Amino acid sequence: MSSNFVINARNLTLSYGDKEIIRDASFSVKKGEFVFITGPSGSGKSTLLKSLYGQIEPTEGSLIVGGLEMGGISNGKLQELRTHLGIIFQDYKLINEWTVKKNVVLPLMIAGYSIDVQETQAERLLKHVRLSEHKERYPLELSGGEQQRVGVARALAKNPFLILADEPTGNLDEYSSNVIWDLMENACEQLKTTVLVVTHKIPSIFSNPYRHFIIESKGVYEVR
Repeated sequence: MSSNFVINARNLTLSYGDKEIIRDASFSVKKGEFVFITGPSGSGKSTLLKSLYGQIEPTEGSLIVGGLEMGGISNGKLQELRTHLGIIFQDYKLINEWTVKKNVVLPLMIAGYSIDVQETQAERLLKHVRLSEHKERYPLELSGGEQQRVGVARALAKNPFLILADEPTGNLDEYSSNVIWDLMENACEQLKTTVLVVTHKIPSIFSNPYRHFIIESKGVYEVR
């Protein structure tokens, strides 16, 4: 696989038990691309996303993420890969008992970075997502849009090469959604971070999406 590819799937099949979800899919994503994956409810969008961070292993075929083959990947290699991924969830998955700042630096805490690095990165990222004044507040004191901005900041904490987002604006109003899309688009354009978004519908602000795959009839097809 060329180092220019962040994701490379060849004849990929994914299953839950005996139920085949995705069959014989082949696609690739290059560094710095912004990619949407859509499809009907239950088509396998979230299943595909989970395979990209190793929660589900391929049943057949090959799936390479960040140069690592996900089939049979060791726990050590998987944990190493995950330290270089940013993941954004629809339901935020913030720790409500922790301040906004502490939530943002969680990946850095897990990785053992110094307090100085954590402080510097928190200040930079909270300024980026326009939440500096809320750094000592708690998630439940924020609006849904603000909580998701904390989620975006956390996803960017370790300067990931790949951001995976699962319906990141599904619970938000239009204004808050547009803020989140703008933040992710900036990460892609300014930091050259690859962004892959699973969503039921591409937002109208993306009149010409960078790339668009659709999952239907268990296949993954690029829309051109």
